[in-house]
Amino acid sequence: ELRRARLAEDFSFRLDALADAADENTALVFVTNPDNPSGFAVPAEELIAFRNTLPQSCLLVVDEAYADFSDPYEAYSLMPRFSELSDVVVLRTFSKMFGLAGLRLGWGAMPAWLADYMLRVRLPFSVNLLAEAAGVAALEDKHFQQATVETTQRGRKNVAEALRGMGCRVFPSQANFLMFTPTKPAADVFEALLERGIIIRRLTSYGLPEALRVSIGSDRENEAFIHAMQEILPHA
Repeated sequence: ELRRARLAEDFSFRLDALADAADENTALVFVTNPDNPSGFAVPAEELIAFRNTLPQSCLLVVDEAYADFSDPYEAYSLMPRFSELSDVVVLRTFSKMFGLAGLRLGWGAMPAWLADYMLRVRLPFSVNLLAEAAGVAALEDKHFQQATVETTQRGRKNVAEALRGMGCRVFPSQANFLMFTPTKPAADVFEALLERGIIIRRLTSYGLPEALRVSIGSDRENEAFIHAMQEILPHA
């Protein structure tokens, strides 16, 4: 049985409702932090407090695919506190921060007893050796990680300010993207950007036809997006 707790109107988490949905038969509770497509993130302290409200037999699994872009990282990720947590799993991917989406590689931090069981049922050829080597190298490349975080956080701030200056509603984000609602129909803005060679994400499949999501790129890419938006929304 799958149970879901609806987000609040501003896309923030209703952790109390999620806790109420769990009972003694609940095996797993999943939380995506930061969330997709809004980029909303809840502080790690609130997640730890939330875990203490769940049944003891329940395992909390937190998907931190975008956590590396949060600011400050230590306030939002559970990893700096992981040694204190005995019944929490943190999932990560190499697709976002490290730009290795084509490798289809990820990792998880979990209690030793659970890792033992996971290794027992893992397919013997699930990850190839080249992907493993690339993943290890990516984790060791601290310079690349720092440069990526700095570029993303700077770009996120600049793009958000520019969109707000055009009259768009921009939702708070701790991820490497921004969700916003433009002053013109989202479908029209999407098509106008496409004509200019810029592809962003329509959110119709998320049930948000009035919203768009743009990923933060390099300074040059961000400037191209802002310039295109200024042409599309010149009177905002």
